[in-house]
Amino acid sequence: MAEDGEYYGKHGEPRKYDPTFKGPIQNRGCTDIVCCILFVLALLGYIAVGILAWSQGDPRKVIYPTDSRGQFCGQAGTELEKKPLLFYFNIMKCASPMVLLEFQCPTTQMCVEKCPEKFMTLLKAYTNKNDFEYYKKFCKEGVTNTMGAPEILRLGLCPAMLTPSKPFTRRCFPALGQKGKVITVGNISSFDDGYGNMRDAKDLVDGVKNATVVIEARQVVMKIFEDYTQSWYWILIGLVIAMVTSLLFIILLRYLAGIMVWVMIVLVILVIGYGIFHCYMEYAALKGEPGANVTIQQLGFQTDLSVYLQIRQTWLAFMIILAIVDVVIILLLIFLRKRILIAVALIKEASRAIGHVMCSLFFPLFTFVLLAIVIAYWAVTAVFLSTSNEPVYKVFNETLCEHSRKLCDPANYTTSLMKAQCPDSECLFAFYGGETVYHKYLIGLQFYNVFLFFWCANFVIGLGQMTLAGAFASYYWAFVKPDDMPAFPVFSSLGRSLRYHTGSLAFGSLILSIIQIIRVLLEYLDHKLKGAKNKFAKFLLCCLKCCFWCLEKFIKFLNRNAYIMVAIYGKNFCTSARDAFFLLMRNMIRVAVLDKVTDFLLFLGKLLIVGLVGVFAFFFFSGRVKAFENTAPHLHYYWVPILTVVIGSYLIAHGFFSVYAMCVDTLFLCFCEDLERNDGSASRPYYMSSSLHEILWKNKAEDPASATLQQDDEDPQMNQHETKEEDAC
Repeated sequence: MAEDGEYYGKHGEPRKYDPTFKGPIQNRGCTDIVCCILFVLALLGYIAVGILAWSQGDPRKVIYPTDSRGQFCGQAGTELEKKPLLFYFNIMKCASPMVLLEFQCPTTQMCVEKCPEKFMTLLKAYTNKNDFEYYKKFCKEGVTNTMGAPEILRLGLCPAMLTPSKPFTRRCFPALGQKGKVITVGNISSFDDGYGNMRDAKDLVDGVKNATVVIEARQVVMKIFEDYTQSWYWILIGLVIAMVTSLLFIILLRYLAGIMVWVMIVLVILVIGYGIFHCYMEYAALKGEPGANVTIQQLGFQTDLSVYLQIRQTWLAFMIILAIVDVVIILLLIFLRKRILIAVALIKEASRAIGHVMCSLFFPLFTFVLLAIVIAYWAVTAVFLSTSNEPVYKVFNETLCEHSRKLCDPANYTTSLMKAQCPDSECLFAFYGGETVYHKYLIGLQFYNVFLFFWCANFVIGLGQMTLAGAFASYYWAFVKPDDMPAFPVFSSLGRSLRYHTGSLAFGSLILSIIQIIRVLLEYLDHKLKGAKNKFAKFLLCCLKCCFWCLEKFIKFLNRNAYIMVAIYGKNFCTSARDAFFLLMRNMIRVAVLDKVTDFLLFLGKLLIVGLVGVFAFFFFSGRVKAFENTAPHLHYYWVPILTVVIGSYLIAHGFFSVYAMCVDTLFLCFCEDLERNDGSASRPYYMSSSLHEILWKNKAEDPASATLQQDDEDPQMNQHETKEEDAC
């Protein structure tokens, strides 16, 4: 093989022939030890942060509503267990702008068993024993029949009035209605406010709106949670179908690679084509429907996303997007038709390699479990950190008071100077916060939690890539397959990766994590600068976001190939990254011709599985098929399980196809090195199989690198590669 500067250029020296090289180096040492120590120390710190968060946090704060004393309504094992609903003494006070500033309505709130069901004022209820007993269910403790109504109101022990209310996200809100254009509450348009004044029902509207702004997000989350509780088993069935489909597809790809690739291409085009047809039918069906011609901009943001499916513009947008995707795929296939034939041969070789290392198909499950642990630890720690604040109480008053909104202590507030100077004020729970050193650095701990999440997740992904790379490299560099392969290539590679190269994995994942955390900070700055009028700052931020997005993609590509070189030669991360980069640069045309086209075909396979499972989930959960109409669960948002199944299906398909992608990338790098090390002669035979050798010669006319290769006949020793296929783990 020619080793002239014309072929290799300035991209490093090519590999020399080494008769002792037989695949992944066995005698290797630990690499990047400093980064390994740093990673271990960071993990110990992460564990310490988790323990601290779990000792200080209280997730009940995001589950249960909180009364004015900071107690949780409906919490099991407490005296309020049978009082799950929060009742507002005067919901009209929630119309204050302070509600939006402090996220707490400036009126007494208490936990009750049921919301009030009828109109009643304290003055009228006090005159009737039965009514007063009912009224006391919505009063503080300490109210007796001997106390006068004015005294009860002065002490703030009871609300001045009760209005018919309905529970909404565990809170009692007035049962507002409408008769024509008149707002009603409990079927009447006006009511007595308990102080002898008649008020219109519309006065309650602002209070209800402001109170619901605080909990609107929680309302959506609760509905989504309820949908999950109703449909979780159907979601699991959908994910199992996706897993079976992916596994079946991989098995068929193993034995019928050429046929399956073309079947996959045709089915992807047909599935997207059906999506275009379905969107057109929905678009046509909404013609003439009232309200269907409203634009998305006019509709604005709606928490119920199903509303968007009732307007024509949504389906028109879907149809245009799918049509563009379909056209782009068809054009790519036309321009890459010759390259696809070569990529199919490479996929066949990858199938042959996976046939010798069958348990590699199930290795993504190990990676998935580790990722699930990392995600769960991050999520739990984030929740506990966000709920590790202490209850903060402030002074709320009706008349002018110099102590308004100041901190107070509810235990002795009745005897305090603030109460004496502001008799009508109350010390109520405001929010969760704190002034200790721990609370001041909570934002730093949250940042550390996010950063370690990125680092650990990237480490786990890198470990999976290096393990598979070592296993498939063992296959490639075995001259007689599978006799020259290790007995358990996957487990051997995993052991080498953990024992010798934890530092290299930590180094690569650290670089990627730093870039990802910078991207998160840029997104945060972009969110903060949305209202800014400085166009230069916006432009600069947009450029930075674009640059770091490109940098992240490049680092992921470099890390992936660096891990392959580490798995083969056992060198440190920087050396391996340099060697991989120069090797790819010396074979740039082959990278475009073989590797990237193969990645595109595998991506189409993922789209096919996601499309098939997604279409099935749509018809099932939306109730469009009469056979499933009674079987499908009744949901608030049927798109919740559909999106879950689609995203889960993509992750499952990506897990299975990632084995193929890693196999192709590893074989490709080994293939390029094989061309540099050997020339196909009897003394320097290729390790590649006859099919890969055929790919080389087919592609030599288009690749200057191949054009300089010696015109040798195929060596008889190449036939030694075609041996029986025996599965090994």
